[in-house]
Amino acid sequence: MDMDGEVEENSRRVQVRFVTKLKPPLKVPPTSIAIPSNLTRLGLSTIVNNLLQAGEPDWKAEPFDFLIDGELVRMSLEQFLLAKSISAEKILEIEYIKAVAPRKEEEPSFHDDWVSAVDGSNPGFIVTGCYDGLARLWKAAGVCTHILEGHSDGVTSVGVINPEGAESITVATASKDRTLRLWKLDREEPVNNPIKIRAFKILRGHRGSVQSVAAQTSGDMVCSGSWDCTINLWRTKDNADGDLSIKKRKVNDHADESQLEGEAVSTLVGHTQCVSSVVWPQHETIYSASWDHSVRRWDVETGKDLSDIFCGKVLGCVDVGGEGSALIAAGGSDPILRIWDPRKPGTSAPVFQFSSHASWVSACKWHNKSWFHLVSASYDGKVMLWDLRTAWPLAVIESHEDKVLCADWWRGDSVVSGGADSKLCISSGISVL
Repeated sequence: MDMDGEVEENSRRVQVRFVTKLKPPLKVPPTSIAIPSNLTRLGLSTIVNNLLQAGEPDWKAEPFDFLIDGELVRMSLEQFLLAKSISAEKILEIEYIKAVAPRKEEEPSFHDDWVSAVDGSNPGFIVTGCYDGLARLWKAAGVCTHILEGHSDGVTSVGVINPEGAESITVATASKDRTLRLWKLDREEPVNNPIKIRAFKILRGHRGSVQSVAAQTSGDMVCSGSWDCTINLWRTKDNADGDLSIKKRKVNDHADESQLEGEAVSTLVGHTQCVSSVVWPQHETIYSASWDHSVRRWDVETGKDLSDIFCGKVLGCVDVGGEGSALIAAGGSDPILRIWDPRKPGTSAPVFQFSSHASWVSACKWHNKSWFHLVSASYDGKVMLWDLRTAWPLAVIESHEDKVLCADWWRGDSVVSGGADSKLCISSGISVL
């Protein structure tokens, strides 16, 4: 049997049964078959596609990945069985899943400067932040519907506040100009694209560049991390109690609509250097990463630092997700993406370390429907897709021509990323689920 030249005549054979959780027509017959032991996943994928084609003549081949005892196969079958001390004498059960890799690269969406922030949490649009001081909404590749203008320096972080289905959309932006701004947008698409929007509320109080913004799950508040080493909490409502001054702006001697200013309702103090990244995954808990080498977990009500993880490296990004929405992923000034499980007491050692990048890890983001999958971006110009069941990246996306500064998932099956090449890139058709 010759599988794309992978198999030698004298290769030993193993009895295997292919199983899957995929729905028909992606199920092969459950009978066991003998296959060469020196097959890698390319050869295994060819076999599965041949079996599927036997039952469905019009079947179009697609790539698959393979799991044995819950671990992805990233070497030949023979090497895997040897490494894991699995007997080749019994029938080997191999689970196949759709390979997680982009099927399509969309045309890039060009900006006037570095694309430093991206949010893909709403399936209807992508928000980007740019060093030209503007944030933008994109409904598809190359189609910008809104421009959010008002910041006097680069936008470092963006976030969609409203949960899906809300009547209007609220977006938060953070900037090197030391402020955050809140923007309201109608769900109706503008007739003349793009339209320019002014913030309805400016949040002042940080003494340094604001590096990151994250919304509480309810949407009532946002938190921000800054170069001033603090995390501030802010109300997002139009008329929060007592902390607003109303300002009118005059344009050509005509009064424009009012613009509100908000002050922080509380400040979390403890980091000793720049707070580079914040996330707010549960109502009462904020996580932060800092240049002081720590990831901290904060109690929102008391303002107390509940736990610290130190890793010995400057940290620039953090996210919480995976199994039980409890795993902490973080990246920073070395090429390693680290993952901790805080449910395991008595150790601050990472449970996973991924080291395929060649430079600073600038972004990491869990897939919100998967226990295993996350995306990372790096100054090495690459975006990588990861599965906790293997130490190697599932896919390496090389759409950018310079440092990649930000990345996120979009619509569950796409990865969006921005970089120093002034491009927003969309890689779509990724079969995570």
